[in-house]
Amino acid sequence: MHYTELVVWQKAMDLVTGIYRATSAFPAEERFGLASQARRAAVSIPSNIAEGHGRKATGAYLNHLSIAYGSLMELETQLQIAPRLGFVDADEIAALQTRTNEIGKMLNGLKKSLSASE
Repeated sequence: MHYTELVVWQKAMDLVTGIYRATSAFPAEERFGLASQARRAAVSIPSNIAEGHGRKATGAYLNHLSIAYGSLMELETQLQIAPRLGFVDADEIAALQTRTNEIGKMLNGLKKSLSASE
């Protein structure tokens, strides 16, 4: 199976699109601040899924999935900061957090599945 066939990778890619859309409404002075950090964290998630899959070694794959999960947690924190600063409304953040929760569960499931096959 190619990594692009993984539903978790596909959903993470959709999340990247959502983050780019949401952060495009941030103030201009945040272009290199919170917006940039959130975008980097979001991009890191599917990137690490793909890189780990490409390593062809379960241990390396698990490590990259762990990094992807850490980036997801970083992104969730940034999503909690944005409405506190008045950059986006709570409804938009809630929709993105629903996505992050689903991706987190899927990453954990993939990690468990890979660990069981070792």
